[in-house]
Amino acid sequence: MVSLVRRAALAALFTSSFALPVLSDSGSGAYLAGRQAVFQNDYTAAESYYAQALRADPENAKLLESVVVARLSLGEVRRALTVAQMIEDLELPSQASKMVIAVNLVADGKLDELLARDPETQGVGPLVDGLMLGWAHIGQGEMTRAMEKFDDVATQEGLREFALYHKALALASVGDFEGAEEIFSANDNLVARFSRRAALARAEVLSQLDRNRDALQFLDKVFAVGSDPSIENYVTRLNAGEVLPFTHVRSAQDGVAEVFFSVGAALSAEAAQNYVLLYTRIAAFLRPDHVDAILLSAELLDAMEQYDLAVDAYRMVPADSMDYHAAELGRAEVLGRSGKTEAAAEVLQNLAAQRPNLPSVHVALADLQRRQEDYVAAVATYDTAIKLTEDGVGGNWFLHYARGISHERLKNWDQAEVDFRRALELNPDQPQVLNYLGYSLVERQEKLDEALNMIERAVAARPDSGFIVDSLGWVLFRLGRYDEAVEHMERAVELMPVDPVVNDHLGDVYWAVGRAREAEFQWKRALSFIDLEDTDGEADPERIRRKIEIGLDAVLAEEGADPLKVANEG
Repeated sequence: MVSLVRRAALAALFTSSFALPVLSDSGSGAYLAGRQAVFQNDYTAAESYYAQALRADPENAKLLESVVVARLSLGEVRRALTVAQMIEDLELPSQASKMVIAVNLVADGKLDELLARDPETQGVGPLVDGLMLGWAHIGQGEMTRAMEKFDDVATQEGLREFALYHKALALASVGDFEGAEEIFSANDNLVARFSRRAALARAEVLSQLDRNRDALQFLDKVFAVGSDPSIENYVTRLNAGEVLPFTHVRSAQDGVAEVFFSVGAALSAEAAQNYVLLYTRIAAFLRPDHVDAILLSAELLDAMEQYDLAVDAYRMVPADSMDYHAAELGRAEVLGRSGKTEAAAEVLQNLAAQRPNLPSVHVALADLQRRQEDYVAAVATYDTAIKLTEDGVGGNWFLHYARGISHERLKNWDQAEVDFRRALELNPDQPQVLNYLGYSLVERQEKLDEALNMIERAVAARPDSGFIVDSLGWVLFRLGRYDEAVEHMERAVELMPVDPVVNDHLGDVYWAVGRAREAEFQWKRALSFIDLEDTDGEADPERIRRKIEIGLDAVLAEEGADPLKVANEG
């Protein structure tokens, strides 16, 4: 039986600041609402509803664990502590609670209490516990015991690289850069290639050893030129002869933050996103300037469609960080995906003004302008991006392709064709470009043989793309090869059954081969799929209605076009 005093404390503890309705005195309604919120990854609502439910059943293990997880997911590691301690006092199993208690001890500098915890009953897991205790010994000035802990972890199957990475960081953190470099450089730099952070940590170590040239050569091998402004910053400073400070771990607390981040980053390829988020949130709690942890948290929240939380996470990256541009690009992408396109455009425009020589910013802004159908602005922004990128680089094909689309939408066909053909020079077999240029030529009824060749190559590369298969059927139709067009157009509808353009095309093909009733059926299907608010759509509802009413031949006659039989005879 829970005492009255404890009930009062619980009531205060679980009073939520969020304006959500109280659903049930019994707690069952709040519990079900909390479960639904978790299913939707809505941690703000989940935390509040579970807190309501706990007032009715304050020792419920599932509810207690759920509150801890929700608060951890929100990055509220301090608020999770009291509930985590209750779980431990009740001797209930909960890995999340053990994580919360351990990292709060680290944050409070209570390393002796952390070291005194029983790993069998109070531990998080062999990898996290081993590395975390190694860093705790570092914080206590017990270097020998710390190295023993890291070496113990290294003997466990599959954990050697984790252990050696942290051992190297630990050595560097106390000024033993020779020892750190010995680990980083062993086995063809295996540990230094463990992650992006490991590579940058090694560059700092080499610089501390007065080996800037070696650091530059290493970075050149690991990272592509111009791939990352943060890397370019390292390169610039190394070239200038600056001795880079060792920043990756400056304290035992930083080391524990790195434990949670490196484990979380490794888990991100295979574990559930909501589970990985617990690790990245803890890393950022222990080290608020751990930008990589912040960015990964934001990416996870974005993937879980928690757009507001993702935006908040991206905002945590300070403007003076070399990764600020990455955070702002991510924030703009999330805003755009959540329908806040004007806010996204404002973020990118401000970023372009702040970082005018960064091509990725202009590319992102141009892509957004193109999606907003502001093609005039998109062309101008793509112009800037192309000027800032190295001429002739194969990856630049997309910039010419995207600018070509914008020109084509503005009916600047000559300029569009130049861009499409430039994209193909840079990437000759790119199926998107082959299809777009080929289809455009078909619609303009120009160079149809060349268009057919392009689209056939595109289909060979992407046989399951409905858009591309549709293009092949349509060029055959335009060439008057109606019987051949049928098979491809039917396949396109199989691949894209609710696309109005593809269904409309199939109707035209059926009409051309004398299957009038089936043509009318397809036109009616196409009409039902048209979004009447999409003013830029290719499918014309009025033209489709006219075809249903009088047939394709009569519509072509009204338009002054050649009838199908003439095209067929040609």
